[in-house]
Formats: sequence, structure tokens, C-alpha cells
Amino acid sequence: MSASTPNTLTEIQSNEAKLQQAFANAFAIPLDPAIQEMAYGPVACWDSTAHMVLVAEIEAAFEVLLTADDVIDLSSYRKAREILGKYGVAIEDAH
Repeated sequence: MSASTPNTLTEIQSNEAKLQQAFANAFAIPLDPAIQEMAYGPVACWDSTAHMVLVAEIEAAFEVLLTADDVIDLSSYRKAREILGKYGVAIEDAH
């Protein structure tokens, strides 16, 4: 199953908010712009359990089913954006 491609700026911004919320939920942290800089390694709470929670949060939020390769490649917020793009989910790059 894959998400439909958004066609408005509002939908793209909504996707950004959903991705930030997925990260906040997975890592039990408050919403903060710094979430966009999160990456595996420097983030102490990003362990294997939190990684799988993040995968589940992303899959639920965007109604997608990530492949095993995507799960393995999911190593940062930026990479999550890139992976979701493969499923037709547009997220505006703030950088």
C-alpha cells in the first residue's frame, strides 16, 4: 500500500508535521525543529527498539509498508524524507 501524492503546499506541510510527530513519538521527545537534524549514532535514544517503533510510527502515519531495505536504510530524518518520497509522499525540504 502506498500513500497518495499530495498536490497542495498544505498537504506537503502536513506531511512534514506528521513525520516530525512520528519521530517525536518514537523517541519520546517533544516536538522541536531539531528533530530534522536527528540521525542514528549521535542520538543516544536511537537504539534498535526505538528504530522499530519509528518504522511503525512512519508506516501508520503515512499508510505505507516499508521494505526491509528501507528499514535498514532509515538512518536519519533526511533519509526518512527520501524513503517516503519513493512511496509518493512529498515533504518539503526545509534546508
